[in-house]
Amino acid sequence: MQKAVRVCAYLCGMMPDNDPQPWQVERSEYVHQLPWFTVRKDAVRMANGGYIPDYFIFEYPDWINVVAVTTDNRLVLIRQYRHGAKDVHYELCAGVIDRNADGQADDPLETARRELLEETGFGGGQWQLLLTLSANPGTHANRTYCYLATGVELQQAQNLEITEEITVHLVSPERAMQIIEQGEMLQALHVAPLLKHLNLLNRD
Repeated sequence: MQKAVRVCAYLCGMMPDNDPQPWQVERSEYVHQLPWFTVRKDAVRMANGGYIPDYFIFEYPDWINVVAVTTDNRLVLIRQYRHGAKDVHYELCAGVIDRNADGQADDPLETARRELLEETGFGGGQWQLLLTLSANPGTHANRTYCYLATGVELQQAQNLEITEEITVHLVSPERAMQIIEQGEMLQALHVAPLLKHLNLLNRD
């Protein structure tokens, strides 16, 4: 009977009575602080009495990425070198949500519009939030806001920073699925929203 109740709770979108509880932070300190990479160490107590004295959290800024679709239904992808993987792969346009002088985060949608225009030259169209993701909810405090922009058009030349080397590629939905299936897109935070978009296309 209890198992049936728990199954019903999940199907109905309710939280089960035996859901794990948030941990209590007993002590917290920063071990490394830079604008692009901050590490916090927490000592945490679990509801069941478990204790973890050194739990490390990465406090990155929030991120955005964009599944951009042109007026002729091609997807705007980019390619750039990633030093961690030491390789070049297909990606979505993406960026960091900056903070203003008062410490307030910029609007994610406006950040996404700006990044798409600067990295690819494409803009306009209709925009909506497609997904909100975490790179790793166990260690990352930030979120990634994934947008779908349909009907975008080329509006200007790329406006890249000196540290950016990005090429733009317009591909069909069929080619985009092939890119995913063949492992040509490595970034999981980009694969997920692109795959969701392609799956939604197949339902129509």
